[in-house]
Amino acid sequence: MSSPSASLKRRDLSPDPVEQFGRWFAEAEAEPRIVFAEAVCLSTLGPGGTPEGRMVLLKHFDERGFVFYTNLESAKSRSLNAHRRAGMTFYWQPLGRQVRVRGEVETVSAAEADDYFASRPRGSQLGAWASDQSRVLASRAALEARLAAVEARHADGEVPRPPHWSGYRIVPDTIEFWQEGAARLHDRFQYRRGRAREWEVRRLYP
Repeated sequence: MSSPSASLKRRDLSPDPVEQFGRWFAEAEAEPRIVFAEAVCLSTLGPGGTPEGRMVLLKHFDERGFVFYTNLESAKSRSLNAHRRAGMTFYWQPLGRQVRVRGEVETVSAAEADDYFASRPRGSQLGAWASDQSRVLASRAALEARLAAVEARHADGEVPRPPHWSGYRIVPDTIEFWQEGAARLHDRFQYRRGRAREWEVRRLYP
């Protein structure tokens, strides 16, 4: 664990959890000991109700929610199609901080997906076409052969977004901020959507 940081006080929090997340995210990005501030554990329920977690990269966040991208035929997509709720857990160990996000899931618009796909490195674009994500693969050679075929097909132009590749947005109804404290007396504040859709903040026991 990191050495405990200063305690987190209610008066220091923004009334808007997305704004508060933005503050912490910027500090995590500026911390040289954190390689990928955007790395996050995505938690879903599989089609049979089995809990599943895997690391993904947060690609965008705003007042609408938290966005990541994936193959729409992957295991995570099948989970999200079966249960349209998910959670994200960020852990920035050098800062002694954790953020948990929970909410409903929606698919991003085609325009959003197109814009983000166009910004990706060409190799990642080609890989999105070559990979049948989460499916059984006979060998590494088979994957490399598929990639070579994709490279040949798009050798002379831009790589379009595959129809099976897009993004999901978690629309949060709960966001929790955790600050490490001495003797495990951590500070935890939970934002929850109230009946009027306004954010309500409460402190939780560590």
